[in-house]
Amino acid sequence: MQMNTHAVDSLVQFFNKGGLFMYFLAACSVVGVAVILLRLLGLRRDLAVPPVLRVEVERMQPGSENLTGRLAAFLMGDRSPMGRIVRVALKHLDVTRSENQDAVQVAARREIVRLEQGLFILEILVGITPLLGLLGAVSGLVKVFGAFGEAAGQSDPHLIASGISEALSTTVVGLAIAIPCLVAHSYFVRKVETIASEMESIVSLLLTKCYQHTALQRSAQEAAE
Repeated sequence: MQMNTHAVDSLVQFFNKGGLFMYFLAACSVVGVAVILLRLLGLRRDLAVPPVLRVEVERMQPGSENLTGRLAAFLMGDRSPMGRIVRVALKHLDVTRSENQDAVQVAARREIVRLEQGLFILEILVGITPLLGLLGAVSGLVKVFGAFGEAAGQSDPHLIASGISEALSTTVVGLAIAIPCLVAHSYFVRKVETIASEMESIVSLLLTKCYQHTALQRSAQEAAE
């Protein structure tokens, strides 16, 4: 218990030595952690692209009766990005495939923007936190060398070294925030690309089967006539 108290006291002292810029960096760290946690929850693959939806599309058989019945019933209670795109595809089956693809692409771009929501904040933090740390370090060094210049003959080298180390603490904190944000941003961007690619493959398969079904029905009607 005493060790924990000592660690907390050391952390508080380290924070206070950083000066005003340490408070800005603390705010950046809170924002960064919040965005990372929200994106970890929001970019789960099973939420963006429900496995049941892929299974329903794969089991569709062109030429069967009521081809999209089961899929439409499933979509009634589905609020996933993939579900919203599929609903757009089913809604435009009465137009040509190229026109349907255009409508689907518009919907897909809208969903991808939603998936990327908040990632620009991480990108800003990656750029701004090292600069805040550097600004805090420079500000501290100005004070240290200013005091050293006023009384150069009486200055203690150990105090000067201590002052410099305190000034550089903001740089350390800035980099400690920027590095995880950079890693998280790269991971999330890649995750969005993977989800987008999977959604594209599912919609492409759906459109292929639906328009094959339409062609088969038209051929059957012509043969009956």
